[in-house]
Amino acid sequence: MLDMKTFKRSLPYSAGAILYVAAVGTVMQNIERIFGDGDGKPDSALAPVGFLLLLVTSAATMCMLIFGKPLMLYIDGKKREGVMMVVCTIGQLAAFTVLLFVVLAMRG
Repeated sequence: MLDMKTFKRSLPYSAGAILYVAAVGTVMQNIERIFGDGDGKPDSALAPVGFLLLLVTSAATMCMLIFGKPLMLYIDGKKREGVMMVVCTIGQLAAFTVLLFVVLAMRG
């Protein structure tokens, strides 16, 4: 059964994840313009290191946004609420993903 309180509590975490993904996607879309030298090649050998650091940072950030609060609830003995919050957060992200793909399909 869907608990509206838990659903509403998970909305800021879903929104934070969506905003973070949008920010990283925007940076990656414009990476050559921001950091490149105009010839389409990475400036140095540090480019792969920067990409991997971004990957690790993104994984940690998304983990905290999706699982941080639910894990604290679970540890505090509110197991059902913690699990439901993970389900709601992932469900909201999935719904936004489907909506995004629908919008992209209608544009193209």
